[in-house]
Amino acid sequence: MPQRRLVTSRSKEPRQRFAEELRKLRAQRGDSLRQLGDRLGWDYSLFGKMEKGETLGGPEVVQALDHYFGTQGMLLVLWELATGDRTQFRERYRRYMALESDASSLWHYAPGVVPGLLQTEGYAIELLESGGSQGSDLEQQVKARLGRQDLLEGAVAPPFRTILSEVVLRTPCRDVQAWREQLEHLAEVAERPKVALQVLPLSAGLHGLANMTVMFLRLPEGRTVAYVENGLGGELIEEISTVENLQLRYDSVRDLALTPAESRKFILRMLEELPCDPPS
Repeated sequence: MPQRRLVTSRSKEPRQRFAEELRKLRAQRGDSLRQLGDRLGWDYSLFGKMEKGETLGGPEVVQALDHYFGTQGMLLVLWELATGDRTQFRERYRRYMALESDASSLWHYAPGVVPGLLQTEGYAIELLESGGSQGSDLEQQVKARLGRQDLLEGAVAPPFRTILSEVVLRTPCRDVQAWREQLEHLAEVAERPKVALQVLPLSAGLHGLANMTVMFLRLPEGRTVAYVENGLGGELIEEISTVENLQLRYDSVRDLALTPAESRKFILRMLEELPCDPPS
């Protein structure tokens, strides 16, 4: 039987295929990245990152590229396949982790759960189990999550600010002792000189970050990136205008939050409200 001939040598992995097509189309047009940016009105560095597979960009920029290159919707289809590819989440998260370890400062908003950098073991186990993790996979994820917390330890730890929605503190573990330990840990962390912990009360109402978890990283070269996630995965955002928009939203949320001192008192009150341990 004759050998089957490969129809194409291009990648079958959606994210990589999308990046390859962008590079090919720009080369065929003869544009530099800077020329492409000038003609479409986006920062040219965004197109460079898209061609390297570092970011997918948003639907608006992909639609503009599709129109510019005359691909009649093909780029949008490839983009949708890439964004829907669940196998990419872990790879994207590994890239985020590499950036996080080098960050000179970090700031964060949590709408529903305690951020991984501040979770206790008991909280992490219950949270990950609720998402379906079990056995050796659960053990590995808990160990990795707790290991990340070394980032906030020691004299060289970067400044870290987190704003926790009151929802986070009103959603306890089923295990009362595990929840007590988590609240005690938050109260302790809130006293560290390089950590600012704020609570956003429910009375603040709707706001621009209500439906997302977001972490901002200030990198050594001076630029800021954002990582936005939901329960199924996340997206590393490096486009300057998008990051700036998210930062403006974050600043508005911070203006609505309790001060760090008020926030620690809030956590201590919640500890006082917990039921006493049953007599042995």
